[in-house]
Amino acid sequence: MTELTKRLPMLPVERALKVISGRWKAVILYYLLDSPKRLSELKRLVPEISQKVLIQQLREMEEHGLVHRDIFRQVPPRVDYSATPLGQSLEPVLLALCDWGQRHAAELDELDQTRDCIIRPVRQMGVT
Repeated sequence: MTELTKRLPMLPVERALKVISGRWKAVILYYLLDSPKRLSELKRLVPEISQKVLIQQLREMEEHGLVHRDIFRQVPPRVDYSATPLGQSLEPVLLALCDWGQRHAAELDELDQTRDCIIRPVRQMGVT
């Protein structure tokens, strides 16, 4: 982890953007916030991404502590990906980006070309 930390920027906002930057990372994490997913399910949810890039993005997010890979030793082997607590802490940021994207589309009169942002209900303090 030390080598990884050396490569990340010192300015926190730049560091945050570096960790979640990339065309697909925020989208993948968005889908993992709801529940763990298998690689095939993520590929189905994001059909525009190639399997190679999907795996690469998942590995980078795993390296940065946003995603956990759980390997089940069974036949055939099964691998689940889930958002770590650190990855889940980005939920308000992703929801804010979704909201902003919808407002942007509305300003450009393109709201009919967007989908709703749906993530599991946000837990309120003291309620589980």
